Amino acid sequence: MSVPRILGIDPGLRVTGFGVLEKHGNQLLYVASGCIKSNDKESLPERISTLFKGISEVIATYQPNQAAVEKVFVNVNPQSTLLLGQARGAALSALVHAGLPVAEYTALQVKQAVVGHGKAAKEQVQDMVVRLLNLPGSPTADAADALACAICHAHGGQGLGALATAGYRVKGGRLIG
Repeated sequence: MSVPRILGIDPGLRVTGFGVLEKHGNQLLYVASGCIKSNDKESLPERISTLFKGISEVIATYQPNQAAVEKVFVNVNPQSTLLLGQARGAALSALVHAGLPVAEYTALQVKQAVVGHGKAAKEQVQDMVVRLLNLPGSPTADAADALACAICHAHGGQGLGALATAGYRVKGGRLIG
């Protein structure tokens, strides 16, 4: 069986973060991370194309065999939610087009897996990503969120990566049995 190489994606129309790591037993090894940026001056279809091509390039470069994507939350602004959903669709399309199995996680699940509670601040997520992957410096917020999604998949995901949450409920940002 091959070593799990996980591509985490934090979708966004303006900036989509990506992070790649490998899981060797209980050890996580950092491979790469970064951001794919679309130009605000381009049309929506051009921006979606930029994200699709960027993620496809990341897949071709780092050859992941699994992917994890953060699920969209409903925002106060419906227009922002719609645009985020379209960016997420571009990411999912690129992953599926490449033949990767895709797991999806809520922000709560990602924060729970990385920090230990679902109401963690972005800075706490970044700090834990640095600690868990033994990084020399802090990645950008978008790249850290993508790496956190990959870490969540590595910790909670077996096979296609669904966290075992049946029979649990959320209380205070934590999964309670």
